[in-house]
Amino acid sequence: MTDLLEPRAIGRDLVRRDGVAKVRGTATYAYETPVDRPAYAFPVQATVARGRVTAMDTTAAEALDGVLVVLTPFTAERLASTEDREYAVLQSDEVAFRGQLVGVVVAETSELARQAADSVVVTYDERPHDTELSVDRDDLYRPDALGDGAESDTSEGDVAAAMAAAEVTLEHTYSTAMYHNNPLEPHATTALWDGGQLVLWDSTQGVHPDRAAVCEVFGLAEDQVRVVCPYVGGGFGAKGEPHANVMLATMAARAVPGRPVKLALTRQQMFTLAGYRTPTIQQVQLAADHRGRLQAIAIDVVEQTSRVKEFAEQTGVPTRMMYASPNRRTTHRLAALDVPVNSWMRAPGECPGMFGPEVALDELAETLGIDPIQLRIRNEPEVDPETGKPWSSRHLVECLREGAQRFGWADRPPPRHRDGDWLVGTGVASSVYPTQRMAQSTAIVRYEDGRYVAEIGAADLGTGTWTTLPQIAADALGVPVEDVEVRIGDTRYPIASVAGGSSGMNTWGSAVVEAARTFREKFGRDPADGDEAENSVDQAAQDEDHAPYAFGAQFAEVRVHADTGELRVPRLLGVFAAGRIINPRTARSQFVGGMTMGLSMALHENSVWDDRIGQVANHDLAEYHITVNADVGDVQAHWLDEHDPYVNAMGTKGIGEIGIVGTAAAVVNAVHRATGVRVRHLPVTLDKLLADLP
Repeated sequence: MTDLLEPRAIGRDLVRRDGVAKVRGTATYAYETPVDRPAYAFPVQATVARGRVTAMDTTAAEALDGVLVVLTPFTAERLASTEDREYAVLQSDEVAFRGQLVGVVVAETSELARQAADSVVVTYDERPHDTELSVDRDDLYRPDALGDGAESDTSEGDVAAAMAAAEVTLEHTYSTAMYHNNPLEPHATTALWDGGQLVLWDSTQGVHPDRAAVCEVFGLAEDQVRVVCPYVGGGFGAKGEPHANVMLATMAARAVPGRPVKLALTRQQMFTLAGYRTPTIQQVQLAADHRGRLQAIAIDVVEQTSRVKEFAEQTGVPTRMMYASPNRRTTHRLAALDVPVNSWMRAPGECPGMFGPEVALDELAETLGIDPIQLRIRNEPEVDPETGKPWSSRHLVECLREGAQRFGWADRPPPRHRDGDWLVGTGVASSVYPTQRMAQSTAIVRYEDGRYVAEIGAADLGTGTWTTLPQIAADALGVPVEDVEVRIGDTRYPIASVAGGSSGMNTWGSAVVEAARTFREKFGRDPADGDEAENSVDQAAQDEDHAPYAFGAQFAEVRVHADTGELRVPRLLGVFAAGRIINPRTARSQFVGGMTMGLSMALHENSVWDDRIGQVANHDLAEYHITVNADVGDVQAHWLDEHDPYVNAMGTKGIGEIGIVGTAAAVVNAVHRATGVRVRHLPVTLDKLLADLP
């Protein structure tokens, strides 16, 4: 709309609409759903990494007063579809990884269900397992496609020839650890069968994708299943697709018809059943002239997948488009192991995939004696190197320059600068994330009791959807934002895509704008009660002539104690070019949250794998360390006022993930400037610093 009656709602720093309910504890999460006479489910998990269940003695469990049912692979219902082996719960006696679901107990209380599950005796035919990732395995294979659907390998020019002829070359191996998403709210479901109808109150990033998966597995029509999720206590991608626990809860509820069944994973269970980011091994090659112009860039990635279900993280993809170079190569190889199923985690591909190249660029800058910001600017591409398309907008150089000015880059201390007992250093890295809009979403706008209501089956996993969608609808309708209500998080509302890939607001907001425009065209500015309009957007409507990405620059200051190696991060600063910002308050929260998670990746997070038993050893928040307030002094997120007319109706690019990208590399680069120690394998721990401190 061009003739708005009210000042724009987009861009206003509005308080979260759901904030009060969350602070007061009245926001209802999946496990807290008030239902009559709930029963409780607790899984039985395999205690071997590979083998076969030969027998299960459930006598002791079933003898406990209050146990309603015990399901095993020998007694569970047969599912309509077992094509997705992660979802084929209790369908086979085969054990593919330690922690796999081999049974479930349903009882009157959660404590009793857990006690009964512990009393189930499982006998195995245990077989040798293979769970160790390495680059020299002889069974590495090329996946048909990556997780985002892109080709596994790409090549342009001749990297080998360019490396042989270049004035300066660099070749190193970098690695990122295994990471687990660990949202504060665990994966949880309340399931109720009422005749042939199923209601799931599930902690999910997408109620409609959740329903579609359950319908396929259980052979149900969509009108038989309702999924409800008004609030999510975080997901970071782990709740982007349902995992086996949702199917188990659904199966358990069907075994006790008429009784709602609650199932919440424990923190330990989330390390085997809720997905994780694969560890990556990245072999990076750079070739350049003496001025730092790249002649070749290559990244060859090795990562793991589960034998149960293939998932290939698109780690090498950002190398295809980030910097100008006439010769480029990216490859991905997988090792299929006896491990749990890996899956989506915040900024899949870009987060781990920018680590190796951005550290390598810092190493190249040092070799050439060029400022690392200037090196990046010299390799700024005029068009997308991968597709040849012009950028929809690209302001990476502006982010680098503004970040340098805000951070005080020109006055940064020299290498190995000492401030008393502390070695001080600063680092920089670039960030990127593709601007996406998912396949289809539909919205309804209605006039009801003197207010405008927008309905769409979207999700708010803590990003601010409850607040930002009304802002978008208000602008499209030309009314005060206070007069707009949204209804989300329920399959009773029109279909909406998953909250993932930083695409939620791009997709849902576009649908709301189109529905609002249709509403105004039909009913003008004086609608009657009950007037409504519906409209949708789909992927085919996107601009196909430009390459859409968000960009950013990350800056870090670190202090390393010269005697103990203790590492502190007093400052993180990011500057982003991410299209139009709907709400500065929620945007800053997303940027800062991503940056903090990137710092966590740099210094703390590491799912330590015990190959002897095939399990993460530190599988709880007592030993799986994450960054907390005390670990960083000052975190600042800034953004450019970027106008991009090509991405969608609002000009948004998505901001949920770009904050994590580049942060770990900036920290590692700062550590090197402070200490002279180059850490190429995350996380940065004392053992990697102490021996070589000056």
